[in-house]
Amino acid sequence: MEQAAFGNFSEILAVCRKLGKVRISVAAAEDEDVLRAVWAARDAGIAEAILVGDRGKIEALAARAGISSLDIVHEPDPVRAGRTAAALVREGRADALMKGLLNTSDFLRAVLDPDSGLRKGALLSHLAAFELPGLSKLMFHTDGGINIAPGLEEKKAILLNAVDALARIGIREPKVAILSANEQVNPKMPSTTDARALVQMRERGEIPAGILEGPIALDVAVSRRAADHKGIPSRISGDADLFLVPNIEAGNLLGKALVYYAKAKMAGLVLGASCPIVLTSRSETAEGKLHSIALASLIAMSPAS
Repeated sequence: MEQAAFGNFSEILAVCRKLGKVRISVAAAEDEDVLRAVWAARDAGIAEAILVGDRGKIEALAARAGISSLDIVHEPDPVRAGRTAAALVREGRADALMKGLLNTSDFLRAVLDPDSGLRKGALLSHLAAFELPGLSKLMFHTDGGINIAPGLEEKKAILLNAVDALARIGIREPKVAILSANEQVNPKMPSTTDARALVQMRERGEIPAGILEGPIALDVAVSRRAADHKGIPSRISGDADLFLVPNIEAGNLLGKALVYYAKAKMAGLVLGASCPIVLTSRSETAEGKLHSIALASLIAMSPAS
């Protein structure tokens, strides 16, 4: 699929409708917002869901929300529900996986289970997509959700996961900002030395695609004026597609600042498994969960790069 950068989540939904429905396996689906999201995805024509969890609780929540005609696999134990939902994907009965009402660590253990799990790459990582008012395209951030303090090799794996996912949605040469506090390489600041090493990996072909720049501060990454004022030549300033954050605190703070201060809409996925995984915050709205389902559907329906 060849696609210019998406401007908003509505454009992703429109493309997903043309590609057809995927099947999403939901682990511990006893959550009203999750049920509303998968129902909205069905209404939007992009996905059908297999709901794994306590049948009685799911049906009661669905009735309260006016939802019917559900495909339910009864498994009242949340931990076993996670394993069962992952196994459905592994068996080819579903195309993507979604977390419902179970602990994130239990959910990820199900993903990584050697018998029924879905592990594929070197590690799992989180990719967030943000739609900001006034911005002409979605921006992607990684990894503000899973890896706490990644070292160089982990950052390489995180970047490879994200570059592959962006290629699947048509962004085959993403402009990548490897974020730090400034543009100077400082041995006392590991984020700067890691950024330089990642750029060198791209130059050697170890990272297969992307225009990588780093270390680069956030202001230079998002503002051509800031880059010009600082006298920093850049091919990505003001037009970055992907922001690689140095650690989970930076990614978490940046993402929540965008949502709560800049009124951004967000979608979030886990990458590095054999399918895209929808894993959103418990505070995420049904609309946000729908956007995550749409992004997962788009990646699931797109061939590997």
